[in-house]
Amino acid sequence: MRVGVIGLGIMGAPMARNLLRAGHGVTVHSRTRTRVDALVAEGATAAESPAAVARAVEAVITMLPDTPDVEAVVAGPNGVLDGASPGLLAIDMSTIAPAAARALAARAAARGVAFLDAPVSGGEQGAIAGTLSIMAGGERVAFDRAAPLFAALGRQAIWMGGPGQGQMTKLVNQVVGAATLAAVAEGVVLATRAGLDPDGVVRALAGGAASSWMLTEQAPRMQRRDFAPGFMVRLQQKDLRLALAAAAEIDVPLPVTALVHQLFMVVEAHGGGELGTQALVTALEVLAGARSGT
Repeated sequence: MRVGVIGLGIMGAPMARNLLRAGHGVTVHSRTRTRVDALVAEGATAAESPAAVARAVEAVITMLPDTPDVEAVVAGPNGVLDGASPGLLAIDMSTIAPAAARALAARAAARGVAFLDAPVSGGEQGAIAGTLSIMAGGERVAFDRAAPLFAALGRQAIWMGGPGQGQMTKLVNQVVGAATLAAVAEGVVLATRAGLDPDGVVRALAGGAASSWMLTEQAPRMQRRDFAPGFMVRLQQKDLRLALAAAAEIDVPLPVTALVHQLFMVVEAHGGGELGTQALVTALEVLAGARSGT
């Protein structure tokens, strides 16, 4: 397919590369010219605006930081919808508010454009390896059209229902992931204070009911003080705010999520907003009197 990718950050750039490797014709746009140039050197075509991307392709993928960014790029002046012809497939793979995804789907439909909200889980490693988990909302026919693109980007793509349901599923993912990460951070601090062997703890827990991706991937990073971002604290905080707001709309309490959100605020208060989410351990260390912060 001829596909556009708008947003070439930690996730978007490797996703564009995987689409190129799969044989798709890729047109790219980013506010950062060096990121565009790097993809052009690998075979992509540059476009000067989201509207120009839309005019050149059959499908557009957006991978952007937050809801206002997606709204501006898709529906703002010189945005995707301004350049779209009827039949275009617009796929937002960012994490945004479900209500915003539903509103964008309605605006796209009025222009004859099919819109999918298709956020992902798997982080930078999954984006690089092409093993993301993709959760999509929108019309089933649009999901089926996107299958060749999803095959290049992820290990699985699951249709979750109508507009906004992909985003709601991603927020459930973030709630579960953040709570699990907090439990791992607590375990790391407890094991450290108890003088346990770090590698031994991870091996022991990974063989039983406490095993998780957060344990096997993030606990070793916490133990060696590796806070390089695969997913930044400030973006996790954005996702947790979205989850808490969406849950409040349907009268669902999320007390654990609210606590984890507060713990991440400790990390941010110590200047850790750009660190990886595994830096959550530093908030627990502050509470334990082990360290003064990041």
